[in-house]
Amino acid sequence: MSTDSDKAQAQQADRGRPPVIRPVVVYPYKQPCDVEGLRKLFGALKKLEGDSRFARPNTVVNNQTRYRSSAERNRDSKLVAAFDVAMNEVVQPVSSVTETWAVDSCALWLRGLGDAFLGAEQEQGIHDVFWLIPGDFDYATKEGEGALEKLSEIPLVVLDGRAEICLGEISVPLNSSKQLIDTYGTYGLLYNWFPSEAQGIREVTSKPRSEFFALNYPTLEQALIDSRWYAYEQTLMILLQNMKGRTPVRRISRIELGYISDEESTRSTLSAAMQQVERTERALKLFWREKAESEARPNWKDDFRRLDAQSESVRTSAMVILRRLLN
Repeated sequence: MSTDSDKAQAQQADRGRPPVIRPVVVYPYKQPCDVEGLRKLFGALKKLEGDSRFARPNTVVNNQTRYRSSAERNRDSKLVAAFDVAMNEVVQPVSSVTETWAVDSCALWLRGLGDAFLGAEQEQGIHDVFWLIPGDFDYATKEGEGALEKLSEIPLVVLDGRAEICLGEISVPLNSSKQLIDTYGTYGLLYNWFPSEAQGIREVTSKPRSEFFALNYPTLEQALIDSRWYAYEQTLMILLQNMKGRTPVRRISRIELGYISDEESTRSTLSAAMQQVERTERALKLFWREKAESEARPNWKDDFRRLDAQSESVRTSAMVILRRLLN
């Protein structure tokens, strides 16, 4: 049975245009004083310059980051210098830069992936691949360098037609904030609101909030145009959009990236963990309501009240566990 990806590739092949991977890098929201991790990341991207399968990356920078890292607004000369070095010596020689206003990471994703989608549309690149890369991970460690060696495998899985969605899955310590959030928050809430879909997603990945992923054109088109783009937990929402009960409607794959930490994991604060759980619950509630309304389910309001009460219990239990282990 042919898929959207197969049809898109066949149509594009007829036009004689080769496929292109479009990398989108999300610059750190908080400027790091040490830019060595960024050097490693963009150094790895520079190695792809001679590969015709990869377009020039685009890096999305939040204007708040730019202003807060300026000499006019920040007295920390090391941080100001770090931003200047990162922009002028690390990022711009390898990547184009888009400056935008964004309230959250998912808004930066929307700008970067949205611009890449428009570029593909203008070029009739209906089988291009869209590759999201977070810039706030520590790529300067031994583990980070190991992850960089595997990073380009994520979009290549999609480009080669082995999957339509590919996730990069990091390994985290058992009692880390990320692991606790996913175990007691994300999956606890997911099993409450979407039990069948949760089982199917769990068979694919244990990290449904991954910031490393690649999508083919039809999948991104669905997320941008046919569905709502969510302010929070967009990776999880994309996975839900592509599940029919327990069965994925698009081929989903994953690449193991090993142990690599980001700014969130190094903070491991209770407040940050609580916020992640609350955001997940809000997104799942909205997705459930919209799905129920679109399907014209009878008595969906009564079902929502029941699930909402259960959801509160799940969230409360998750908060207790997080408070005990992260406080």
